Amino acid sequence: MDVLETPLETRLRAKLDGKTKPQGALGRIEEIALQIGLIQGRADPVLRAPTVLLFAADHGAAEEGVSAFPQAVTAQMVANFYAGGAAINVFARCFGLRLTVVDAGVKALSDVLPEAQARADTALDPLAPRLVRAAIAPGTRNYVHAAAMSAAQCAAAIELGRTSTRKAIAQGTTLLMLGEMGIGNTASAALLMHRLTDVPLAACVGRGTGLDDAGLARKHAILTRANARVSPDVVDPHAILAEFGGFEIAALVGAFLEATAQRCAVLVDGFIVSVAALVAIKINEEARQISLFSHASEEQGHQRLLETLGAKPLLALGLRLGEGSGAALAYPLVQAAVAMLNEMASFAGAGVAERV
Repeated sequence: MDVLETPLETRLRAKLDGKTKPQGALGRIEEIALQIGLIQGRADPVLRAPTVLLFAADHGAAEEGVSAFPQAVTAQMVANFYAGGAAINVFARCFGLRLTVVDAGVKALSDVLPEAQARADTALDPLAPRLVRAAIAPGTRNYVHAAAMSAAQCAAAIELGRTSTRKAIAQGTTLLMLGEMGIGNTASAALLMHRLTDVPLAACVGRGTGLDDAGLARKHAILTRANARVSPDVVDPHAILAEFGGFEIAALVGAFLEATAQRCAVLVDGFIVSVAALVAIKINEEARQISLFSHASEEQGHQRLLETLGAKPLLALGLRLGEGSGAALAYPLVQAAVAMLNEMASFAGAGVAERV
């Protein structure tokens, strides 16, 4: 059965079709404009204070060797974000984006933060990144042997994501870009994807930070053991998230849920953030409506996940970095789509003859 258009959707489509172009000639740009208008509930949507929310945390399962990088890199990269030296910092400055980094559970951040603080204090950066220290715990437990989080910890991480989102929206943002950092989190995301879809685990597990063939085989074997620990009868998304998730992934889930409640558009980054979107959609189907998927990453499983979600990514650039980098790179497309909807002349207004 076809779903009837709402009056707003009819109005938005008429507005797009009335622009000085053949109908549909701007392709996905028109689709973005339509989605943003529907999310905001207005025919003249606005983009204000676009904000990157980047959640970071450590994973206990990193001790199993599921990543090509040591766990210490999580804290080192958070310090790099705060000091302004990462790819996401460059893109945020390039496009005038606010950047807030939220420590949801980084194990050794205090060991590296003083130097980062000194560098950040001397940086002449009008868009200086903010760092929020809100760790639930110094990393999750090793999910090979026990649930990664208690139910209370999982709920606290979700609430952290909600609180961070509420704060960003209260400060004026109408568009969020979500990112993450956490050594081992592609492994966690692969388990979550497998348990919440019908996709085989082998198709969900990828090379992450650059594992070779032997490392990929070891990662799959470790995740197979972890998956076997939890009964297949456990299907509740909150329970699956607590078993295999990370604090940063749970916080991302909370961010999606709060953005859904407040009708704030979200530009989804790569594999890990897309898995968080999957969890949020399993909890509240309406989270799908506010999500724009920025790109198809090179991580195995992401393309399959996008297909499962029925999502059409805006870009395909061979990215596999995370940090919200793909979402930031897609921002200009959203910016252009909204500007087109609001500023492009109509046939009637420009005195241009329409198609006969």
